[in-house]
Amino acid sequence: MRYRLLVFIAGGVILLDQISKALIRQHLALYEVWVPWPWLAPYARIVHWYNTGVAFGLLQERGKLFAVLAVLVALAILYYFPRIPTSEKWLRLALSLQLGGAIGNLIDRLTLGHVTDFISVGTFPVFNLADASITIGTGLLILSVWLQERRERSANALSNSNLPGESLPSSPNDQP
Repeated sequence: MRYRLLVFIAGGVILLDQISKALIRQHLALYEVWVPWPWLAPYARIVHWYNTGVAFGLLQERGKLFAVLAVLVALAILYYFPRIPTSEKWLRLALSLQLGGAIGNLIDRLTLGHVTDFISVGTFPVFNLADASITIGTGLLILSVWLQERRERSANALSNSNLPGESLPSSPNDQP
């Protein structure tokens, strides 16, 4: 089944994202901060926050636009995914993470009108597991494209070095 990895990874991200957000909404009042150890407060904390924009609080009040974009991205991934060779593991993982994150935040937008965020690290904007999944997926997508380009350049260099009609040097001294 060509969708097995996609369903497993994206489904896991959606499940963890929705459970974590539900726990935050249930146990912390809006804007309430929880720090398990006081020494950790400057570095990391849990805070019940929400935003109507995209990841990391960008582009507030554009939630409807991002709901539409999330649906389009999800449809594109579902269309493209089975066409990716199974050997392209990084690309398949990247798209699975991005799909899970996009759907996780889409569920919030459709049911709440905003996205619940709760992970606060240093002075970085508050985010959630779906945001992290999209970000990691984007990093892996860049990595997979870079690796593919390297493979193609290596293959081209190898095939160009042995063009038909060219003789290979018989010894290192025969090279120009």
